Amino acid sequence: MTGAVAVAPDRPGGPLRRRLTGPALFVAVGLLLVLVAPAVLSPFRLDLLGKYLCYAIVAVGIGLAWGRGGMLTLGQGVFFGLGGYAMGMHLKLREAGPGGLPDFMVWSGVESLPALWRPFANPAFALAMVVLLPVTVAVLLGLLVFRQRVRGAYFAVLSQALAAAFVILLVGQQGLTGGTNGLTNFQMFYGLDLYQPGDKRILYLVVVGVLGAMFLLAWQLSRSRFGQLLLAVRDGEDRVRFLGYEPAVVKTIAFAVSAGMAGIAGALFVPMVGLLSPANLGIVASLELLIGVAIGGRFSLAGAVGGALLVNYAKTIFSEESADNWIYLQGAMFVVVMLWAPRGLAGLAADLRAAVRHRRRRPGRAVAAPVPSGTPAANGRGPVDSVVPVAPVERSPAGVSVAAANRAEEPA
Repeated sequence: MTGAVAVAPDRPGGPLRRRLTGPALFVAVGLLLVLVAPAVLSPFRLDLLGKYLCYAIVAVGIGLAWGRGGMLTLGQGVFFGLGGYAMGMHLKLREAGPGGLPDFMVWSGVESLPALWRPFANPAFALAMVVLLPVTVAVLLGLLVFRQRVRGAYFAVLSQALAAAFVILLVGQQGLTGGTNGLTNFQMFYGLDLYQPGDKRILYLVVVGVLGAMFLLAWQLSRSRFGQLLLAVRDGEDRVRFLGYEPAVVKTIAFAVSAGMAGIAGALFVPMVGLLSPANLGIVASLELLIGVAIGGRFSLAGAVGGALLVNYAKTIFSEESADNWIYLQGAMFVVVMLWAPRGLAGLAADLRAAVRHRRRRPGRAVAAPVPSGTPAANGRGPVDSVVPVAPVERSPAGVSVAAANRAEEPA
């Protein structure tokens, strides 16, 4: 008689518990940001947290485009700035009143409102441009670049050059964009007084809600068929093309979604911080956003968000404690993390969890399977009533068979 292997059934609730871990963590972090942070942080620290969350929205888009699609985007500051200037132009016009000019135009000697500014007096138009402007630029750039099969470092350099050109354009148009100073001194945001702590708290909650919505959108896209196709394009673009898909279209869609998220983040950054200048949009700012995603883990959306928060919080703490050396401390943090965790902190955490699971796995005892009465014995001595030992089934600490656990951990 040949040996048989019995596969033990998974413990009820094991896979379900793993499936609920992510949503439970999402709800827990949301409650922490909505209920705990406003209660324990001072208004100044709460405003800083709101600023970090705006950067986290950009990080979600970078995680989708870079982590899932393999597009090293070094020019997210462009899309962040387009959304921010669209919102800032509307707010400055609302404060100037009908027929008035923004304060920096008065200082610059501008006598009449430029035609480019006039449509932004409409709040609906301004909100639409917050998303449409970055998405339109991303679509045009993506179709132009990706159809030429530009990828990797070449795309990174091109996006970085776009950010540099954008900053030069803003600085050179003093009467139109505010020049080096940018747009400052915002007082109202759609009925909210930005100098009142209660209204600033409402704005902070809006930022938290938008971050949650953008995270869920990126998570759903990653798990969808489009997300699987985007992953295939990242790992084998030529193979996807041979299968009949157009990688340029897939990458352009992901790039445009990432740009739209950056534009929304820029629009919220303007009232949250109270200013928007070219210094927030250039190459250095874009690199800092990318560094945050790299430290947190570009292959994980949660890691991208956590990395953006960690890098900006560290930047604040380092600058407060060591005003002369904070930039070196920030660089050292990046080097240390990349040396010890090339896949970021999220990748390191995944490796640690896998190591713990491996250590806790213990071979189970042999399972005895009864043999029906009358079955001939292997030695030919006739029917016997006995049991045949079955190979042990390796189980995880939760009682789930390792084979079933491995199947559950496979990507959808």
